[in-house]
Amino acid sequence: MKPALKAYKFGKQVSLDSREIGGSLVWRRLFAAVIFVLLATAMLVKALDMQILHSEFFEQQGDARQLRTVAIAANRGDIVDRNGEPLAISAPVNSIWVNPKVAIEHLDQLVQVAELLSLDAISLKQKINDNANREFLYLKRQASPELADKVMALKVPGIALQNEYRRYYPSGEVAAHVVGFADIDDNGQEGIELAYDAWLKGHPGKKRIIRDRLGRAFDDIERIKSAQPGKTLKLSIDKRLQYVTYRALKAAVMKHDAVAGSAVVLDVSSGDVLAMVNQPSFNVNDRKQLQPQATRNRAVTDVFEPGSTMKPITMAAALESGRWKPFYKVETAPGYIYVKGNRIKDHKNYGDLDLGGVLEKSSNVGISKIALAIDPEQQWSMYKKMGFGMVTSSGFPGEASGQLSLDALNNDFVRASLAFGYGISVTPLQLAHAYSAIAADGVLRPVNFVYDEDGDKDARAAGKRVMSVNTARALRKMLQRVTSDDGTAKRARVANYSVAGKTGTVHKFIAGGYAEDRYLSIFAGMVPAVNPELVMVVMIDEPRNGEYFGGLVAAPVFSQVMSGAMRLLDIAPDMVAEKQLMNAALVIKDGKV
Repeated sequence: MKPALKAYKFGKQVSLDSREIGGSLVWRRLFAAVIFVLLATAMLVKALDMQILHSEFFEQQGDARQLRTVAIAANRGDIVDRNGEPLAISAPVNSIWVNPKVAIEHLDQLVQVAELLSLDAISLKQKINDNANREFLYLKRQASPELADKVMALKVPGIALQNEYRRYYPSGEVAAHVVGFADIDDNGQEGIELAYDAWLKGHPGKKRIIRDRLGRAFDDIERIKSAQPGKTLKLSIDKRLQYVTYRALKAAVMKHDAVAGSAVVLDVSSGDVLAMVNQPSFNVNDRKQLQPQATRNRAVTDVFEPGSTMKPITMAAALESGRWKPFYKVETAPGYIYVKGNRIKDHKNYGDLDLGGVLEKSSNVGISKIALAIDPEQQWSMYKKMGFGMVTSSGFPGEASGQLSLDALNNDFVRASLAFGYGISVTPLQLAHAYSAIAADGVLRPVNFVYDEDGDKDARAAGKRVMSVNTARALRKMLQRVTSDDGTAKRARVANYSVAGKTGTVHKFIAGGYAEDRYLSIFAGMVPAVNPELVMVVMIDEPRNGEYFGGLVAAPVFSQVMSGAMRLLDIAPDMVAEKQLMNAALVIKDGKV
């Protein structure tokens, strides 16, 4: 018999049977074995659940912690001039972003990042803390490649790059008002960029990538959808002529200390806008300059009273009525008349003038008498047919319609005022459009900003007839006299080319009436006058250096631009042959041949 074992319990000696001890150990071992079996079973069930029953779910959860679907940036379509020269392009850049969930554990390393990005380190850390539950936050949009490389060289966890495109405008402020601009997300905001946003805008693609635990992309898995770039848009603008016009207008505005200025050049045969500039302008590549007062296209959105540049339009109505012929005389003495108790005057007493003389001397009295001698409906109808009081349908955003009142049908003084350009408002583009009909033998063609080299040119050139061929040609002959030595626009002349045009000098309308010492200086003309190729309107707003007449301020801009345009567009001179014929006639007359 085995001896009894002794043990102590509560300080007293007790004896234990060996069978009791053995039984206790067996139960302990059994309990441990059961626990291990249960754990193994649980692990097996979990593995079965993850690998077989719910494998798809757990695969998705795992992928979600590594795989990401990201956008593939699509570049915006280029904008080019009629010769293919770039006016707006998109270049690939990187935007710097941060994953706050990762970066929050490395806040001290963000100090160097903040310094490179010119950010306040304390504010950046606070921003990370405030967005700790987010996985994406921009730090710098469209950073330069050099800056992006410097930031990534720091190897700060949570900092990464995203591919984007940035819009650049090679012509800067020269074509800024026409081209307009797109915002940082490539959405058109002004000008052609806005008008043709759907055409230019690309469609982003999608791809699946793998990111590491720090949020950095290190492998592309698959391309879900390819990015579709925007389409190229070819404008009617000629970049060379745009620059010549910009330079001449800016010089004139600075010389005359003017508030602003606008200029428009149209192609007579197509209605294409070859150049359109405004002053002041802005550098579209510097977003700090993108202020509403600087970015609006004044040539399209701003209206003004055209003054004496309306006289040829009134003359067209008179000639079309059949009651007036170019050789008819108008008595303007003693230099003023009264209409409905209101005095209308000329600069001096011009006596009797034929219709060409009325335009040459810019007689308010003469044109008022001519207008009042025709039916009101004929006068108003001509203005309407020439496009006044309505937009040109150019499609340019924000285009103003101007104003043409029906009061002219019932009030003789309003009719007389309209005849010489008061009581009506137009844009520079509208005025150029109207003059293009005179240049095109009476056909008014639609205004175009987009160059359609594959379109139906015959349909575009057709336009609509607003006056007879004879009326248009008679007007051009009269307007040539305006640029003669006896006219008001000698400074509009272009060497070796015939020029037809009209000056305008208008008291500026302000709250409460017209300012006595503030003016608009205007010139509208065409060249060559016999068979016009180009039409141009120049408007200088409030010249303040002492000169303000349209013939002194606006006409020289026309001359400078058209001189360059004739050379750039290789338009043959039309005055050389005429001078040769005149010289030959003189030789014959003198009996030297």
